[in-house]
Amino acid sequence: MAEKQKKLFIKTWGCQMNVYDSVKMSDVLLPLGYETVDSPENADMVILNTCHIREKATEKVFSELGRLNKFKKQRAEKGDETLIAVAGCVAQAEGDVIMDRAPYVDMVFGPQTYHELPEMVAKATGAYGANRIVNTEFPTESKFDTLPEEGNAQGVSAFLSVQEGCDKFCTFCVVPYTRGAEFSRPADQVLAEARALVKSGAKELMLLGQNVNAYHGEGPDGKTWGLGRLIRELAEIDGLARLRYTTSHPRDMEDDLIAAHGEVDILMPFLHLPVQSGSDNILKLMNRKHTADDYRRIIEKLRNARPDIAMSSDFIVGFPGETDADHKDTLKLVEDIGYVFCYSFKYSPRPGTPGAKMGGIVPEKVKDLRLQELQALLNTQQKAFNEDSVGKVMPVLFDRKGQKNGQLLGRTPYMQSTHVAANERLFGQIVDVVIEDAHANSISGTVVTEETTSKNSKNKKSSEGRAAA
Repeated sequence: MAEKQKKLFIKTWGCQMNVYDSVKMSDVLLPLGYETVDSPENADMVILNTCHIREKATEKVFSELGRLNKFKKQRAEKGDETLIAVAGCVAQAEGDVIMDRAPYVDMVFGPQTYHELPEMVAKATGAYGANRIVNTEFPTESKFDTLPEEGNAQGVSAFLSVQEGCDKFCTFCVVPYTRGAEFSRPADQVLAEARALVKSGAKELMLLGQNVNAYHGEGPDGKTWGLGRLIRELAEIDGLARLRYTTSHPRDMEDDLIAAHGEVDILMPFLHLPVQSGSDNILKLMNRKHTADDYRRIIEKLRNARPDIAMSSDFIVGFPGETDADHKDTLKLVEDIGYVFCYSFKYSPRPGTPGAKMGGIVPEKVKDLRLQELQALLNTQQKAFNEDSVGKVMPVLFDRKGQKNGQLLGRTPYMQSTHVAANERLFGQIVDVVIEDAHANSISGTVVTEETTSKNSKNKKSSEGRAAA
């Protein structure tokens, strides 16, 4: 029987994996009587689910903790207890530091341990003496084996973790140290969770992993399945309309997965494949173990399999040792590939990574100029792609309500954010939309009806007539 209802607030930073983890933490705590709320002021428990990738990540956590401590003191004056917990990658990397600097924090636990939350909460709330908890060990059992079934439906577009951890050890990255070694969930477990998500209303699944295309899970036939095989099986689930996956590594783009892009209709024609740099010299220093031309050949294979596929990527500028020539190599790669959306950042050292100890530091002003130049090129490509969408009819999955009354937001197959004036009854549906306007980061249009189809047909004939004249 569930305990008396309590309020849980979770603040999430970072990647989609952290978003997925936050949902699972709320699922784990649901039987203990915790219901998620939208603000921390009156919460009985607050969890900061942290990310260690960005610059000054730890300081941002301590800034937030200072704010939460004020709420904790205010509630204590009324006789109410507030548990404050720090989870995720900052917790994994700097748990003892957090406990020393913030004595009001009750629990610190890493991303591999949240299935143990009920026991941690019991220890922290007095059942075992009100202990402060630090749990950053990598447990021998998989957390996925003991997590409850879906307790909080994610909606029409849902995350599904299939792989976790990383064995690549890129010199700029903390993930292998905070998430541990690569682990793939058994295919049966993934398929069961996928069916449950679809049953609860999901039409689109985003498969997650630190290196999701490194997935090699045990199949029900006893054989090892790659991501391509898993995608083919997921595509057979009734009611599932869209599949995506992120984040991938070029070294794990196997031929079977590439072929799946051309053979599985519900696998969307959009792929985020981080390259980080277009310079072989920098790629070697990053320990990426592929060259720029290796990456180009992968893209060529993908486009041969799925000619309409659109690409996204990650770039780091100003990595130690990067020269002007290296930067130009990156710009050349961007021009060669042509992206529809990218993340780009200035390099900042992460404590404990090999990159943090490298010489050849690039001055901040140089980093700034290089980032501006790269982003100007990427923004031009993104804008051109959006503008090329104008006049086309695209299926849009409406998964959010807009800020304006009568407005719905959704995504095209290419992950373009799309704004449409539409009836609320279309929420959660995939609807054809004729794209009418393109913006820097989004597009907008009108739901296709007999009237818009007729109007577009007349406009097309008119423009064809003008062209002939």
